[in-house]
Amino acid sequence: MKVLVVGTGAREHAIADALKDDVELYSYMSKKNPGISKIAEFSQGDEGEVEKVAEYAKEQDIDIAFIGPEAPLGKGIVDELEKNGIKCVGPTQSAARIETDKSFMRKLFEDYNIEGSLVYKVFDNTEDVNAFLDDFERDVVVKPVGLTGGKGVKIVGDHLKDNEEAKEYSKEVIDNTMGGFAQVIIEERLIGEEFTIQAFCDGTHLAPMPAAQDHPHAFEGDKGAITGGMGSYSDKGGLLPFLSQENYDKAVKIMEETLKAIAEEAEPYKGILYGQFMLTADGPRLIEYNARFGDPEAMNVLPLLKTPLSEVCQAIVDETLDTVEFDDKASVCKYIVPDGYPETQYAGEIIDVDEEAIEELGAKVFYAAVSEEDDGIHLSGSRALGIVASGDTIEEAEKIAEKACEFVKGNVYHRKDVGTSELVEKRVKHMEEILEN
Repeated sequence: MKVLVVGTGAREHAIADALKDDVELYSYMSKKNPGISKIAEFSQGDEGEVEKVAEYAKEQDIDIAFIGPEAPLGKGIVDELEKNGIKCVGPTQSAARIETDKSFMRKLFEDYNIEGSLVYKVFDNTEDVNAFLDDFERDVVVKPVGLTGGKGVKIVGDHLKDNEEAKEYSKEVIDNTMGGFAQVIIEERLIGEEFTIQAFCDGTHLAPMPAAQDHPHAFEGDKGAITGGMGSYSDKGGLLPFLSQENYDKAVKIMEETLKAIAEEAEPYKGILYGQFMLTADGPRLIEYNARFGDPEAMNVLPLLKTPLSEVCQAIVDETLDTVEFDDKASVCKYIVPDGYPETQYAGEIIDVDEEAIEELGAKVFYAAVSEEDDGIHLSGSRALGIVASGDTIEEAEKIAEKACEFVKGNVYHRKDVGTSELVEKRVKHMEEILEN
């Protein structure tokens, strides 16, 4: 079977790595990813030029295309590929609105009475935003309606001082058509612990994966700007130290109901559905959906996959998806980024990665926003690579991942606290306090 992985980053490297032993592997990527280029035939080009991707897929006689990033999904890459007879792991443009249009997602919850939503309003002018915020007595979250690469969300009490600053940021979003829409979503700020459940979907059936928790803040102690994610962990049993089986099952039920609603309102959803939840005193609430694997969370679950990913892909396109099995282990992913990230002066510099030493420790390297040139691996201004390790406990996996980070040399930084016992315990205590009050 010939499989094409579309995308350039660590998420796509993890997908390609999980497929490499069972398929004839191809890649379409905007930069030469050092990890993917070793294991796949590849073509370099803009993944957003969907006609060119489809043309390449036809030329190579691809059987299944696996779409990694959200931007091509929003441009209708699946529609274009399927028009050319190529089956896809990824939703159509219409179904991908679950991520690309946040107002569509929230309206689904309303129209189909899906549990787990929150108080929200969509605005297209600052006068109505100001009037709403003057009357709304709780802290809020401000989100562009469209895609902003995980960096457009601002939270009162975190990035914004108060609702007055929320008004200013809302004006900026609307005036600059941030995310492609001259609209903004204002949501109530939820108090709790965030977690992610990703699931394979074949349009009707949903096979959930182990839960993971991302660390979006740039600096240790959950300080600094919200980034694309600085690392994540998962635990044995598919749960998290603060997440019960009951609440995991409730979150999965919300995703199942969403899958039915998308099929009714748009088209059957095939691919990866990523649910970002907040565990609150009232149970799990849905923050947002992504129409693809998370980055870094893909790196937590894919190395633990027992069912061959090639079989899962075939089942998705054939609409015969059943249970998908994972190794019962914990995993920790730590992202290496240019020093100073997200504001860095080291873009373009060369880094040295001792892959052999990392692999000898039992860890894996997944390359992200770097470029392989003749003289070596160059940093960009974004995340460079994910280091992932698994173990019988989060603590064991964290120690291996942390040791492996020593084998990446250059002007780089990573959050040493991701997956540590201290930070995990802080999450558990925070949740206990919320449930007691």
